[in-house]
Amino acid sequence: MKKLILMGRSESGKTTLKQALSREKIQYCKTQYIHYRDVLIDTPGEYAQTHRLGHALALYAYEADVVGLLVAATESYSLFPPNITCMVNRDVIGIVTKINDPKANRRLAESWLRNSGCRDIFFVDSVTGEGVEEILAYLDRPKDQKPQK
Repeated sequence: MKKLILMGRSESGKTTLKQALSREKIQYCKTQYIHYRDVLIDTPGEYAQTHRLGHALALYAYEADVVGLLVAATESYSLFPPNITCMVNRDVIGIVTKINDPKANRRLAESWLRNSGCRDIFFVDSVTGEGVEEILAYLDRPKDQKPQK
């Protein structure tokens, strides 16, 4: 299975997604440091939100096969600039979280991720498990096999 690093702003759903992908009990837990667990790397949102800490994300991305950029469907803006994925020499996927929230705007979150350069986008509700199996299947595919549309 490919190793995935999760990046996004605070409260975008990185840790909850990590728990869902690991089939752990879902409980709120603020990530204070880079957290490795098998094939998942969870990062604090502050690393993506603070310029000085952003360099650490670049270094930790080298430990992963896939970079997952997370945007919650409830967010009012995106941290990720246009075409940021060209800066990474590995697969980058977009993950839209909190898709079933009453304030969710899936299309807006997807457009931000596509604008950032993500070709493969996954829609997830980590609490219900919707979309989790699709991400696991993606990570389980051989590196040279493309997803089926």
